[in-house]
Amino acid sequence: MDNQTIGKRLKKARQNLNMTLDELAEVTGVSKPMLGQIERGQSSPTVTTLWKIATGMKIPFSSFLQEQGAEYTVVNLQERDVLIEENGAMKVYTLFAFDPIRSCEAFYIEFESGCEHMSDKHNDGVEEYIFVIHGKLDMVLNGTEITLGEKQAVRFEANIPHSYVNPYKDTCNIYNFIFYKE
Repeated sequence: MDNQTIGKRLKKARQNLNMTLDELAEVTGVSKPMLGQIERGQSSPTVTTLWKIATGMKIPFSSFLQEQGAEYTVVNLQERDVLIEENGAMKVYTLFAFDPIRSCEAFYIEFESGCEHMSDKHNDGVEEYIFVIHGKLDMVLNGTEITLGEKQAVRFEANIPHSYVNPYKDTCNIYNFIFYKE
């Protein structure tokens, strides 16, 4: 994803909320200088940083990655922008950007062997669904360890610390659906 595009979307979202950079820094825990660099397209934010910003602003993560679309969308991963994290070991594709009617968004994520990703807790009322389509994935949900294999899924309230770990030989591919409850 282009840093300029992410920056423009962050600035627009901040302005729509009538927030200053100081106010945004306070609610997100991301420094004012870093937020300014992101808005100007001078910094490539990590997934963790974007999640902190989205959580603090109470907006969907995908609002930084993709424009809103029509009433229906056919998705081809080869045509999607990819956000790369964890030194290339984690690839996040936005399947469906946040839909305000359904209050959800969907991602396809690849975890290479050895990938470890810690996700900050989300706002209250955010629920995640993880469906493993290939490989195995270890997760830690608020201190509880679970392992998911192919064709297994987990649903959890995402206002807890949670992590994704692939200590296995094969790449793990998942679908991640995030629902924002009122």
